[in-house]
Amino acid sequence: MLEVNRNENIELITYSEVKKVEGYVGNYKVTIEKKPRYTTDECNGCGACAEVCPVYISNYFDEHLGVRKAIDIPFGQAVPFLYDINRDACIECFSCVDACELDAIDFSQIAKEINVEVGTIIIATGWDIYEPFGEYGYGEFENVITQVQLERILAPNGPLEGNVHRISDNKEPKNIVFIQCVGSRETERTYCSGVCCMLALKNGRLLLEEFPDAIITICYIDIRTPEKGFEEYYERAKEAGIRMIRGKVGEISEDLETKNVKVRVYSTLTDKIVKIDADLVVLSSAALPSKGTQQIVEVLNLDTNAYGFLTESHFGLLPQETKSKGIFIAGFAQGPKNISYSVSQARAAASKVAELTAPGQIDIELITAEVNPEFCISCRRCEKECPKSAIKIEKGIGAFIDEINCDGCGICASCCPTQAIDIRYYRDYQIFAEIDGILGGD
Repeated sequence: MLEVNRNENIELITYSEVKKVEGYVGNYKVTIEKKPRYTTDECNGCGACAEVCPVYISNYFDEHLGVRKAIDIPFGQAVPFLYDINRDACIECFSCVDACELDAIDFSQIAKEINVEVGTIIIATGWDIYEPFGEYGYGEFENVITQVQLERILAPNGPLEGNVHRISDNKEPKNIVFIQCVGSRETERTYCSGVCCMLALKNGRLLLEEFPDAIITICYIDIRTPEKGFEEYYERAKEAGIRMIRGKVGEISEDLETKNVKVRVYSTLTDKIVKIDADLVVLSSAALPSKGTQQIVEVLNLDTNAYGFLTESHFGLLPQETKSKGIFIAGFAQGPKNISYSVSQARAAASKVAELTAPGQIDIELITAEVNPEFCISCRRCEKECPKSAIKIEKGIGAFIDEINCDGCGICASCCPTQAIDIRYYRDYQIFAEIDGILGGD
């Protein structure tokens, strides 16, 4: 992030939200809402305001395992390094105002709009974690956490500064169970989240390094290690002593005195029921499309699959392109993938952008749909069927073709009940003339 911030060719507009996008490839007009931080750019991140703030709130960056002040920075390496005020929690005691020597606190700030013109757009809106409340005791048993929460616990800049202990009594866990595929690979979400197996293996080994005598158990459906070196890592994890049980956890309960979690799992490989008295249970919960993905879908009128991930033009041949020319996707916004795959796709999307913008102008296909307004009855069939969203019904005009996005597929012409739409250079009389020429040839 620091390198990006230092790059003179990159402008970062942080703490903002895209509200509207108009135009077409090469001429997109983007309206961005920049939210108020209630601090100015004069803030130097000294932290004097946070020291005097009397209000503590849950820290979202630490997955709500720690606290932060009502005025604070999101995390230690935030870019830009500016404090912001949570106005929903702020009691307006103005202690921060008195403590700030630079007069960088400004409670009068309001959201403002920024308008930018761009030629292309890359969507990389990331992912959200599935919160499995009501499953495996999550939200009910203190010592049942998610994999992302464990990540923050293990992190040196996390709420426990990398020193792992149980949430309930601060004791070191000796018997730790990982439960895979929580909320995924089932009726509601049949997809694999793609990262959970390696994440469990990695965190299991980290826990063994801190607690060499600990018993680490991973309950799985299938361990999926398809990338380079992953299978070898899996084998090393087993050699390190991590126990693997192939089977779904059928029952889980809490000991009210010790706060231990009793896990009952059926092993499909040994045909036996295994009972574990766990100090800590870690749930590898599903990865979901982010809320930002859902918002940008509405702004740009893009397509998603049944789970909410953005749909590409062609999974194999055009994995970065969307139905709109000049709009590309990368990373988890398109679907579950690991870091290396996300980096590769981001580079591919960037090369696609360079391919379009480097010449300064692009060639477009002349074969597009055209409308005879005399026959159009504004039934909206073409608008609904167009895979590129290149047709809009305008009041008083009828169907209007966006020739930039139209690729002349002919779907609109085939579904029009009044034959008001034709395909340029593929009109009926032209096709009939071509057939006559073929049949009349020697």
